[in-house]
Amino acid sequence: MLRRLLLSAVVGLVSGLGALVFLLCLEWASFWCLETLAGARLPTPSGERIFVAASPGVYRPWVLAFLPALGGLVCGLIVYTLAPEAAGGGIDPMIDAFHNRGGRIRKRVPYVKGLATIAILGTGGSAGREGPIAQIGAGFGSWLAGLLRLPDSERRVFLLAGCAAGIGAIFRAPLGAAITSIEVLYREDYESEAIIPCVISAVIAYSLFTFFFGFTPIFTLPRFTFGDPRELLAYGALGLVCWPAATLYQHAFARTRDYFVGLSLPLYLRPMLGGLAVGVLALVVPQALGAGWGWLEQAATGQLSLTVMLLAAGAKILATSLSVGSGGSGGLFGPTLFIGGMLGGAVGWVGQALWPEVVTQPGAYVLVGMAAYCAAVVKNPLGAMFLVVEMSQSHGLLPPLMLVSVIAMLLNRGPGLFQRQVRNKFASPAHRDELTVDVLREMTVAQVFKPDQAFVELRADTRFAELRSVIAASRQYVFPVVDRDQRLIGVLPLKNVRNVMFEDSLADLVVVGELAAPPLSLTLDQDLNHALVTFLQSGYNQVPVVRDEGGEQRLLGMLSHEDVIAAYHAEVSRRAQT
Repeated sequence: MLRRLLLSAVVGLVSGLGALVFLLCLEWASFWCLETLAGARLPTPSGERIFVAASPGVYRPWVLAFLPALGGLVCGLIVYTLAPEAAGGGIDPMIDAFHNRGGRIRKRVPYVKGLATIAILGTGGSAGREGPIAQIGAGFGSWLAGLLRLPDSERRVFLLAGCAAGIGAIFRAPLGAAITSIEVLYREDYESEAIIPCVISAVIAYSLFTFFFGFTPIFTLPRFTFGDPRELLAYGALGLVCWPAATLYQHAFARTRDYFVGLSLPLYLRPMLGGLAVGVLALVVPQALGAGWGWLEQAATGQLSLTVMLLAAGAKILATSLSVGSGGSGGLFGPTLFIGGMLGGAVGWVGQALWPEVVTQPGAYVLVGMAAYCAAVVKNPLGAMFLVVEMSQSHGLLPPLMLVSVIAMLLNRGPGLFQRQVRNKFASPAHRDELTVDVLREMTVAQVFKPDQAFVELRADTRFAELRSVIAASRQYVFPVVDRDQRLIGVLPLKNVRNVMFEDSLADLVVVGELAAPPLSLTLDQDLNHALVTFLQSGYNQVPVVRDEGGEQRLLGMLSHEDVIAAYHAEVSRRAQT
């Protein structure tokens, strides 16, 4: 345990440094491309004003229209030359590495992902920053575990620790990042074994990051509170709105991705085409550009109209689908927070107009919408809730955050935005071996044994000639041997008599009791893991089942190895579906 804690701290330290470098490079690229070249002054949240121009450059809309295309071209050249798996979102490859690759990520992937995402976001492409920084942290955790030659189970833990560290630093939300990292792997489960390493690494990365950038949360907002139970109805309406909007985002992204996959263009040119469409869209709806955190802060402080918030939500769905679905590099997690925030702001605006005495803080709906929409799309209700609280310091909104996140997720029970996400641990190849033992230990022989199944037993005094007739007429491979009182005294596997089956001289000289092996049996209350071990150690495919009566074993029937395996698969399938 001590080694795991120390390594988690190292992962957090390196991931925090990676987040520092990544954010500085990204902010400088955005400042130089968008503000200096295009003259577009996009709002930034109060907690992230790093580069501020004394006076922005001359506004050049034609430059703004073509910048995302240039970023897409640079991204395509970097990604498809060095690491094609760095294309698209950043969380999905991490999930795939956990479930299917033993926690392994190629060493070059995080660096390629970081550079490619800077090219996309720095030129105005629509994506999230959490994907690459999560992959940088996860990649380092995977590399460190490989350097120390740790088993795959440990490598997966440090993969998640690195992911938590990256998200915790970039969002300044260590608790939300730790929960998200263990929650995002599954639609209806979480990786409890990794929670302590994720917390340690996220706290270390967050502390290092905020030491340089300050401990101010990303958003500086009024103190939002919840004090009127009637307002739960309005918040419930927000949960209902998030349901179809989440489905729309998932379908839009999938359709756009499939469209670009079907194009005959070279792979490295596809992100350029997607970027060109984003640039044209941004001329009409500038909120579609970049990560959009500054616009979120304006929505929460009441500076955006209903029309602008609705347009921003729709434009972000389209722009993210174009930027990332075309093969560009960037996160998909961040845009879900933006879309949900804008939808929440719209619901809060309408709620105040219709019910002003109850909906007194429409800006609060921006934060609740962020968590609810993310929970519906990403399937991380707890992680999204804590992320939003930490990013805004709005602890007073916990009740509506909890309610609306659950409503949105329950209504959208199908697969989420991340393709590699599985239903639960029973559906993950990463847990196949350990779950085999756990499931078998929870089931007993009584649950599988079929007492009415026909079987053949042998008396100890049965002669060899009669035995040959019994074997010829039976499909059994193992025969229980009993005495006159039906007590089990041995077993006779077919392999014990295979070599002497046709020795006529033994017909009247040998009896079954002389050929039988010592008794081997199972009882109804023993678990199936014990039964499986019995099968493996004996080499038999059938074992007698008995009832212990005062030290004497009364034969009840036979249990086959096939019955145990079939019961295991049926139980795993049932648990994976519930």
